[in-house]
Amino acid sequence: MSTETGRRLPAFARSTARLVRRVVVFARRRAVAFNELWKHSLQFRVTISTLALSSAVVFVLGMVLQNQITERLLDTKRDAAFAQTRAAADTAAGELVGLGAETDEAMTARLQNALKKIAITPTSQDAAGSAAGTFVPVLASGGHDQAGDEPTFAGPFQNVPPRLRQFVEANEMSWLEHTVGDTDGGRTTYLIVGTPLNTVASPLQLYLLFPLTTEQNTVATVQNTLLVGGLVLLLLLAGITNLVTRQVVRPVRQAAAAAEQFAGGDLDQRLTVLGEDDLAKLAVSYNGMAASIQRQIRQLEDFGGLQRRFTSDVSHELRTPLTTVRMAADVLHASREQFPAGLARSTELLVDELDRFESLLGDLLEISRLDAGVEDLSAEFIDVRPIATRAVEQVRVIAGNAGSSVELVLPDEEVVAEVDARRVERILRNLLGNAVDHSEGRPVVLTVAANETAVAVTVRDHGVGLRPGEADLVFNRFWRADPSRNRRTGGTGLGLAISQEDARLHGGELDAWGNLGDGACFRLVLPRRQDVPAGDPPLVLPPPDRVAAEVPLGLIEITPAPEAIFAEREEIGQ
Repeated sequence: MSTETGRRLPAFARSTARLVRRVVVFARRRAVAFNELWKHSLQFRVTISTLALSSAVVFVLGMVLQNQITERLLDTKRDAAFAQTRAAADTAAGELVGLGAETDEAMTARLQNALKKIAITPTSQDAAGSAAGTFVPVLASGGHDQAGDEPTFAGPFQNVPPRLRQFVEANEMSWLEHTVGDTDGGRTTYLIVGTPLNTVASPLQLYLLFPLTTEQNTVATVQNTLLVGGLVLLLLLAGITNLVTRQVVRPVRQAAAAAEQFAGGDLDQRLTVLGEDDLAKLAVSYNGMAASIQRQIRQLEDFGGLQRRFTSDVSHELRTPLTTVRMAADVLHASREQFPAGLARSTELLVDELDRFESLLGDLLEISRLDAGVEDLSAEFIDVRPIATRAVEQVRVIAGNAGSSVELVLPDEEVVAEVDARRVERILRNLLGNAVDHSEGRPVVLTVAANETAVAVTVRDHGVGLRPGEADLVFNRFWRADPSRNRRTGGTGLGLAISQEDARLHGGELDAWGNLGDGACFRLVLPRRQDVPAGDPPLVLPPPDRVAAEVPLGLIEITPAPEAIFAEREEIGQ
């Protein structure tokens, strides 16, 4: 039997624990739902706030009314009980005249006769007696005398509390509210009024016990009435508040929905104007603002279209004269050894500037295609590491001329991602060229890292850095941090802008960090699959300061200067 009971207890405990967990989970979900509704619904907040404040007001008002009614009932009952007690005392004194040294049995008999006389004395014509209601009389002689004898009494003397007896036996008329247990197990509260009978020879006390059942029923009725009335009032207030708030919130919600549709591209979205109140004025103002914004957007679109067409047309039209000038410049450059030294140098400068001009035209055409949205992404699953290696190889000569080295940090495993290799290589080439140009001869570090959903590449230099606020400007077209600075890469001012558009075309992002004197860091984040968002990048900005010995495990390549490369090639040729 004990074993079976021992088995049942753990099962009961487990079921109780499961029930508690379910209750906790349910309460937590309800709390979260309430919190979300509270944050997103103005109508719900106003209704709940009004209901809470109204509940406090109704509660305080109900308590005040209940206390006032209870006090009035008790005061009326008490005054009537005092008057009834005085009348009963006069009747008892008349019946007990001449009471002296009788035996206990004779005294008890006379007290019983006095109680009967008090009970049958007509007091219904007396207003005070009528207000006091029914009562139970008690007569007692003296109290504990010096010999320690018990008092002689008639009536339920045991229901009179001792502390009230002390005051009455000291010749003071007193009263007390006291609860007495009944024979049937119930409890009755009495208003007990006691007075001494000083007109008789022997000291006597008269107590009248007035039941407060009627007053308690009246107070309970008042409480129930106030409770039901308060609940009905709160429900009405909640309904009225909800209705009034809805009349105000509904136009605001309509305005918010119209604003969202307008922001989504539906420029013809307008609000319906009803009436001439404040909300109607709001709708009129919104419609006027929307119309003005629509006109400005249309003007900007037309201007942007004209600008893109102008850029594209000019770029295409310049191709033909540029080709002619290029051919002539190539002829002059091939014959520069036959020219005087000054003319030969001019020919070399002409070819260099034509190269830069040709690169600028190519960038203009590329940016115009990106603006027009006609560029396609030729993405395929490929290892990103060779792309980074090729980008470093392409800036090798520029880095050597600047006196900088390029450190390449690659993971040991393949980093396969769905990317357009040509565009990613162009992004990295632009970032490396920009880093070398601002590195002040210090090393440049290119780091590749990946996680489950994203590939990140950072290009870190330790050069002049960026001033506060310039990290958001570096991707603007033709923007330069220091216009007076000599450029080594011969850039067009469009490289970073094109790189950012290429990153967006992949569904990724390109951002920058910089601190004056601490260098700058550019981070490219690309999704590993085009149909899966990139999520959290594996490399952070600002980058952690580190040296080559602190670089995580991976492949580190340091690009040598061009002189070392040329010397190595001559040795191989020999």
